[in-house]
Amino acid sequence: MNIHVSIVTMVLSATVIIIVTNTEHATLPITLGSLQPIQLLLVACLLLAGLAGVYMKNRPRSIYLIDYACYYAGPTCRFPISSFIEHCKLMPSFYDDHGIQFVERTLHRSGIGEETSLPLAVRYIPPSSSLDDARAEAELVIFSAIDDLLAKTGIAPSTIDILVVNCSVFLPVPSLGDMILNRYKFRDDIHNVTLSGMGCSAGLISVGLARDLLRVRPAAQHGAHALVVSTETITPNFYKGKNTSMQVTNILFRMGGTAVLLSTSKSMARFRLAHLVRTNTCADDSSYNCILHEEDVDGTLGINISRNILAAAANALKANFTAIGPLVLPLSVQLFYKLFLIMRKCSNGRVKQYHPDFRKAVQHWCIHPGARPVIDKVQHNLGLSDEQMEPSRMTLHRFGNMSSSTIWYELAYIEAKSRMRKGDRVWMLGFGSGFKSNSAVWDCIRPAEEVDKAWAGCIHRYPVATPTEALNSV
Repeated sequence: MNIHVSIVTMVLSATVIIIVTNTEHATLPITLGSLQPIQLLLVACLLLAGLAGVYMKNRPRSIYLIDYACYYAGPTCRFPISSFIEHCKLMPSFYDDHGIQFVERTLHRSGIGEETSLPLAVRYIPPSSSLDDARAEAELVIFSAIDDLLAKTGIAPSTIDILVVNCSVFLPVPSLGDMILNRYKFRDDIHNVTLSGMGCSAGLISVGLARDLLRVRPAAQHGAHALVVSTETITPNFYKGKNTSMQVTNILFRMGGTAVLLSTSKSMARFRLAHLVRTNTCADDSSYNCILHEEDVDGTLGINISRNILAAAANALKANFTAIGPLVLPLSVQLFYKLFLIMRKCSNGRVKQYHPDFRKAVQHWCIHPGARPVIDKVQHNLGLSDEQMEPSRMTLHRFGNMSSSTIWYELAYIEAKSRMRKGDRVWMLGFGSGFKSNSAVWDCIRPAEEVDKAWAGCIHRYPVATPTEALNSV
């Protein structure tokens, strides 16, 4: 029998016993009019207690972020823009003169700086895509991030109940999750899940999956723990063809990964997960095809990014904002927005577009920096200031696009700049292939005491002006 049914049965039984034993010459049926005031009060209290018990039992468990760690490659993996262009020139079978010009032009406009990292195998001439090299990159990134997280939290691997790993394109056998289990000797009964093909928004999808799995686990004295690992492996996905639309991934994507520890216990927690909303526009063909893993005309495998990506991103973001708005916006803003929708419908769309001011609900923003044009589009639509977009731009400049893990580097940037305060709210916004747009809103319980390793050695140099900003300031 369900526990809430047991609670109701127990409360009703106790109510009947109290009524019968405290009513003179009790006979059935007993009416409310035959009860004394004290008996009515007692019955009401018992019923309220029963309802409260049912509510507490059925209320979703709160999920907390204990801590997170971002992979730091160090100077040995640094690959400046000049080296990237030189390597392209040394591979004429992949890059002709038109391709070199495209690479130079795209890098200049991308917002990527000189200190991003690429794995060793990609720096070979020509790059290697072997399984051994790909697995070596995955092990380096994932194990380094997990080691840092375990050192930060002091959590023993044996206390972790759930493991969720996401890596979109590299899916070896045994899986990346199995690789982690083997390395850290987790318990045999751990819930192990590996996600693939979910794109740059997979980090928040993994958080949502871990949240759901944590909520259905039996209650434990010290809470249940879930380890979420987000990464993308560059080595097997380096495109070796001449299609410029498919060369964009070579230019923008860099090494990176994060390890995140979630729990149902508030002790040691630094953030509470307030809301998580997932939306997608996969049913629309143009959105579905704007980021596609496919072969080019010569049979070379790569990821094709179409020119329609900005429109697809805008549609997905609009759906996500519509879904999360009622959860985070103040009531006054919600009422005004609903009034606008009514007026717009009655006027056949002649009323000027109104965008709710999400700045009134959130103090910090971690927006996936897929590329500079996407960042510009999101900033314009939300009306955010340059300072609010700073974590996205600076993360893109320092580390490049690291797919699903990038938003965690942005959170680390905010904390490294000592901008996070207790009670602040941070909005993570991820989007990627499909097209998908996912949001997670966190409430800060305790800011970080130390700067994450990824930003520790360079945070004093930031923010810096990106090439476009520098040109505008002249």
